[in-house]
Amino acid sequence: MIIIPAIDLKDGKCVRLLQGDFMHSTVYSDNPVDMAGHWQEKGAERIHIVDLDGSRTGRPQNRKIIEKIIEKTDVPVQVGGGIRDRKTVEEYLAMGVSRVILGTIALKNRNFVLDVCNDFRGKIILGIDARDNKIAVEGWLEETVESPLEIAKSYQGCGLDSIVFTDISRDGMETGTNVESTKKLAESVDIPVIASGGVSGIHDIERLMAVEDSGIIGVIVGKALYSGSMKLEDAIARTRAG
Repeated sequence: MIIIPAIDLKDGKCVRLLQGDFMHSTVYSDNPVDMAGHWQEKGAERIHIVDLDGSRTGRPQNRKIIEKIIEKTDVPVQVGGGIRDRKTVEEYLAMGVSRVILGTIALKNRNFVLDVCNDFRGKIILGIDARDNKIAVEGWLEETVESPLEIAKSYQGCGLDSIVFTDISRDGMETGTNVESTKKLAESVDIPVIASGGVSGIHDIERLMAVEDSGIIGVIVGKALYSGSMKLEDAIARTRAG
């Protein structure tokens, strides 16, 4: 299982939101590029970047910062937030982004997602952000009637690299990962799943490792790393110990 530190960008800074609420954000660094370098030094094998401003506006807002992160680090980077058209996908991949994450657009334009999955196989991640078993879109400001399981199954066999499943109610709260829902989703599809939301310490990593045979290949960690309640190098060592 891979441990993926998160860098959420808002107004050019590295922040964390509480339960997806843009009105409750904490700034952890004024220099996201240095933060990415820090995670690389600590052994990160991949970095998860979300353009929070882009997720609200529907187009990238922190592209230059993301480009600098890629230039200054050697770690594969996956990026989400405001990616709603083919041009943006192509530009990010040309920039050196390893994988792009599609969220809102997956609910609104299925054919577009199928096309880019076919043309950029292994480069597209489906982002499913859920609250009370309903998917949230447009920067978590709107909810849909579709369930995470329904949307995940609808994209089976289309060439997705993986699914990032985030429980918004736990995101930034350090209340523990929603292992059961993540496990259920992973068992229901033939697409690798990356857990996200609520990691509070090594015990959450261990709980996910206990069910990784269900198809869970990684976990995104944010606030637990920034608050110091978990060290990235310790989490990586735990996964390698088996």
